[in-house]
Amino acid sequence: MSIAWTSSPEASFALDFAMKAGPLAGRIERETKVDSLTKTDLSPVTVADFAVQALAGCLLRRAFPNDVLVGEESAAMLAEAGNNHSLAEITHFLTELLPEATPDLACEWINHGTATPGDRFWTLDPIDGTKGFIRGHQYATALALVEKGRVSLAILTCPKLAVTPGNAVVVPSGEGSVLFAVRGGGAWTMRIGSREMIRLQVSSSANPEQAVLVRSYEDSHTDTEQIRSLVEILGIVAKPVRMDSQTKYALIAGGIADVLLRGQPPRSRYAPKIWDHAAGTLIVEEARGTVSDLQGRDLDFSAGRTLARNDGVLATNRELHAPVLDALRRITETTETTDKSR
Repeated sequence: MSIAWTSSPEASFALDFAMKAGPLAGRIERETKVDSLTKTDLSPVTVADFAVQALAGCLLRRAFPNDVLVGEESAAMLAEAGNNHSLAEITHFLTELLPEATPDLACEWINHGTATPGDRFWTLDPIDGTKGFIRGHQYATALALVEKGRVSLAILTCPKLAVTPGNAVVVPSGEGSVLFAVRGGGAWTMRIGSREMIRLQVSSSANPEQAVLVRSYEDSHTDTEQIRSLVEILGIVAKPVRMDSQTKYALIAGGIADVLLRGQPPRSRYAPKIWDHAAGTLIVEEARGTVSDLQGRDLDFSAGRTLARNDGVLATNRELHAPVLDALRRITETTETTDKSR
């Protein structure tokens, strides 16, 4: 399906949601003590995660009542004893945008995101980088439309990062940027609250030694030894940039960084979630970058709620993709040889 960002109902819905989601998350960060609940997988979740997913669920049901939403959150834990205060806060923040909001409706809108992926679905990470949000660092809201296993539309709201070609500036929460892409239509950026769009393009750097590599902030979210080996093999001079969330993809698309590596943490069975990568990958591709897994295969968004058929994620400015893949193969071969000799 070809979507023109200037005229399609899908694009209008995505832009409307993004322009509301950024200020909503920013307001929650400014006006509350950012506490978190703990999910069954021990990851944190905040009022902002729930409120932004509720907003998406409500707006999507209005715009596309037959479309499903595959989101990160579920309202189940909000019904547990002791979580009434969180639900009340969620409802309070929603009423400014959705005056009809009640606790029951908020839970209903959140649970609209618990659907099963099909041939066409939207996928959402309401607060991507929740730990960054809690720390007061970078976070993003990521929404994408997936059709037959491929991302066809993507929007990435970076409330604390103002992205322009070749530059990114940390700003107060809610005053950052929205990055937007449709397949075949390029990647664009605009400030939250504005409609002036600027086209994005990845860097043209072809020298691995001069590459800027961006990686997960948390060591537990990636393979740090793999990154160390990659930096050594390629002779990368600059220290890797550590950053939460899909704002890393924004840096690649804007030509600010050149390589994004997300490897599998050692001894981990974690499979990357589709909502952690769908929006960012299309934005990089439409900015003329390249995205694959660590074996060079296309990312497959048709395997359910995870990228179960892929091995990690690599996003680059295209020029450096082949050298990085070659270095990763050498690292794998060395590791396998070392393991066999033990």
